[in-house]
Amino acid sequence: MVPQRVSLLTLGAFQLPELRRFYQLLGWEEKESSSNQYAIFTTAGVLLTLFPLEELAKDAGIELQNPKEGFRGVTFAIIVNTPEEVDVVMEKVKEAGGKVLREPSDAFWGGRTSYFADPENNIWEVAWNPSAVFDERGAMIEF
Repeated sequence: MVPQRVSLLTLGAFQLPELRRFYQLLGWEEKESSSNQYAIFTTAGVLLTLFPLEELAKDAGIELQNPKEGFRGVTFAIIVNTPEEVDVVMEKVKEAGGKVLREPSDAFWGGRTSYFADPENNIWEVAWNPSAVFDERGAMIEF
């Protein structure tokens, strides 16, 4: 059986120092075990790591093909506690240098949502979902 959990998400970084700085400017806590070769950020449910893209591809045994071009088919989400918090978070994202792709607005599914790209075009959604339930660590357990 494969454990049903996500423990770690790694973003392949084109420019590790700049991408690291963006997440620091969001106010995210970086773990002391980070180094010049990678960055580790604590989140409520998983660790987010930044690792040089070419090294990540080599580690996985794959060849890079046009990694900077277009949408990669993956998004990440930050689910917040109130509809107003979507707007507040997006202001912080703008201040940190993120590119707003969709301004905060009410969603067809009854919540509030917005999208941004980090400096390397990793796509994040910031959303409030009225049915979301979080555990004591802030990890979402119901959606």
